[in-house]
Amino acid sequence: MSTSVTASPAKSGAPRLRTPRKKHTPGKPKRNVLLTALMALMVLYTVVPLIWLVINATKTQSGLADSNGLWFAHDFALWDNIRDTFTYHDGIFGRWLLNTLLYVVLGAGGATLLAVLGGYALAKFQFPGKRAIFAVVIGAVAVPATALAVPTFLMFSKMGLTDTPWAVIIPSLVSPFGLYLMWVFAAEAIPTELLEAARMDGASEVRTFFQVALPLLAPGIVTVLLFTTVATWNNYFLPLIMLKDPDWYPLTLGLSAWSSQAQTIGGDVIFNLVITGSLLTILPLIAAFLFLQKYWQSGLSAGSVKE
Repeated sequence: MSTSVTASPAKSGAPRLRTPRKKHTPGKPKRNVLLTALMALMVLYTVVPLIWLVINATKTQSGLADSNGLWFAHDFALWDNIRDTFTYHDGIFGRWLLNTLLYVVLGAGGATLLAVLGGYALAKFQFPGKRAIFAVVIGAVAVPATALAVPTFLMFSKMGLTDTPWAVIIPSLVSPFGLYLMWVFAAEAIPTELLEAARMDGASEVRTFFQVALPLLAPGIVTVLLFTTVATWNNYFLPLIMLKDPDWYPLTLGLSAWSSQAQTIGGDVIFNLVITGSLLTILPLIAAFLFLQKYWQSGLSAGSVKE
């Protein structure tokens, strides 16, 4: 940065130095030590249990008792633990994995489909009672799912659906948060002029939705799908009160049963299998988030900046 010399208007013989001004670099964020420290604590709180899970999944049952929880044991038994997890009790873990996939495909997939259709209709069509529906959706988001578990059980019990896969799949089809998210996303992502142009060209409402609106909704669809998948994959309380047959357990309920069995006097000590099963349970979710990262990030940020 150079310093310029200019002549004074009063005295031409005495030059005056002009002090340079520091230019502000736009777009450069300021560091906040407190926020950085809080974020570091949150990262530690999230990562340390995952590291503990990975390390202890490599240990045998005796290695869990003889070694430090945050360091490896002398023997590396990860592959043996994975094999024992899938073969223990006639391979029931594989059955629980298939059950969880069934609940996710039908429950989370159906919830995403209903949220996309309902959110698009609420965002782009005007009809009587729309404000009332908005109030109902917001109210449903505020109600915790555990508060509806017992009434749902009583209703399903009278219909004879308890202890069946439908007792888990049907409640999973309702996602008020997913409906609200798709409502907001569709309102911002789909220009109304584009829909009107398609209708003027003679396209039906079905064709307009599938060929014009649906491609624009892709980031929001992936975001809702991930939210509903995680909610269904980690669902514990609903299967706990709905299912009695272990053959229909999801992974969450099955691993809980194994943990209770390991703590029972006289039962098999299988904490190494519980830990390994827990690691295998979270790997598909981590892979899904990493693979679909660019889609759900753009979906969450939609509508945050207006041009």
